[in-house]
Amino acid sequence: MRWWLALCLTGLLVPARALAAEFWVDPVHGKTDADGSASSPWRSLQEVLDRGLVESRGWESLPYKEGAKLVAKNAGAPIEAGDTIYLRSGYYGDLEIVGYYNASDIHVVAEHGHTPRFRSVLVRAGSHWVFRGLHVSPEFAPSYEETLLFRIESHGFHGPVSNIVVEDCHLQSVQDSSKWSRKDWNERSCDGVQAQGKNVTVRNNVLRNVNFGISVDAEDSLIEGNLVENFAGDGMRGFGARSVFQYNTVKNAYAVNDNHDDGFQSWSFGKDGVGTGEVVGIVLRGNTFINHEDPNQPHRGALQGIGCFDGSYVGWTIENNVIIVDHGHGITLLGARDSRIVNNTVVDARAGGPGPPWIMIGPHKDGTPSKGNIVRNNLAGAINIEGPGTVADHNLIIRDKAKLFENAGQHDLHLRAGARAVDAGSSAEAPDLDRDKVPRPWGKRYDIGAYEYHDEKHVDTASSEK
Repeated sequence: MRWWLALCLTGLLVPARALAAEFWVDPVHGKTDADGSASSPWRSLQEVLDRGLVESRGWESLPYKEGAKLVAKNAGAPIEAGDTIYLRSGYYGDLEIVGYYNASDIHVVAEHGHTPRFRSVLVRAGSHWVFRGLHVSPEFAPSYEETLLFRIESHGFHGPVSNIVVEDCHLQSVQDSSKWSRKDWNERSCDGVQAQGKNVTVRNNVLRNVNFGISVDAEDSLIEGNLVENFAGDGMRGFGARSVFQYNTVKNAYAVNDNHDDGFQSWSFGKDGVGTGEVVGIVLRGNTFINHEDPNQPHRGALQGIGCFDGSYVGWTIENNVIIVDHGHGITLLGARDSRIVNNTVVDARAGGPGPPWIMIGPHKDGTPSKGNIVRNNLAGAINIEGPGTVADHNLIIRDKAKLFENAGQHDLHLRAGARAVDAGSSAEAPDLDRDKVPRPWGKRYDIGAYEYHDEKHVDTASSEK
């Protein structure tokens, strides 16, 4: 009892500022000399940073050198680690956050019901920033100019970046690209997100009418639940070790230049250039890649699904992905080692060439064979596997989509009752959940493909989410 009383009294002595605080920015009604309260908001987020109103940490000296120490930056400033900055509707221009290493997260959040608009966002050399609900497009600026929409950047002079979260944001080149010519796509489309560093989360964002969608060099990162719709480059790119790309949707490729468009692409880079290193531990789980939704889409391209041509790819997991492409390359790894391709559904977007799309594991371009891989429980147009120690079993070649799927023409690739893929899979190395996060197995045995057949109309999967 004495211990509990002492603890309570100690809590009463903690200064009020030890608790997280809230601040507001309003570019329409705010003022530079305001106090940042809800009734007296600042007018510019960039001004807040430039005026030193954020207490943080920075390197003791620049240029950054490994092993350098972090020291106090803007000591005594009103905004501290753990605080939230609410943004109200209006135009904020370009945001640049350089050299702010917070001790814990500072949240930059759209106030409920508000639409803060930016031309671009840059976080260079910093840590522990969370961005939620931002709208980013050069279309919001007084004049349009192509740009990189959201950049998370490690920098040789200013230092590395880590622990950044971007979620529930809307990023687009323009709202409507339906009348764009090839020239417009090449000159006006913006890259969406580029992320370097470590421990970056890009979650539940919408990217539309972009060139390259989400490109991640960052290690130990999570790319989850994003929509990339209408793109002229690659939907997603992943290079950082042990990063997870899961439950994203990438759709509608526009072929406007010489880039071979991929839903997801990766390559290694070593001391002797492309293809001379390793990309380790990438997870691709439950993603959907769709070549095109509208057969009359202008500039329709032949999308490659998961295209990884310059290994080595070591310890990868590719599971529960749905891939609908008009190309031979459904899932291709050239130069893979100790990787798993399990329970994916890979189908042709339309009859005729250049498909049907395959699952392929082949040798590295330098001739080194792939080895020690597992290809199991997949539905695909073909299975082409090479390399010692590679196991390929319980895969089915798609002959008649109408007999397998509920409505392939509408991209519904859930299994039909009685389909030969039902209860035909192996439990070995199979994921516990399917693409819809329905538990496996539902029937007597595991099913083949990304979806587990079930006859219930409603399945509660909330408790099963990873």
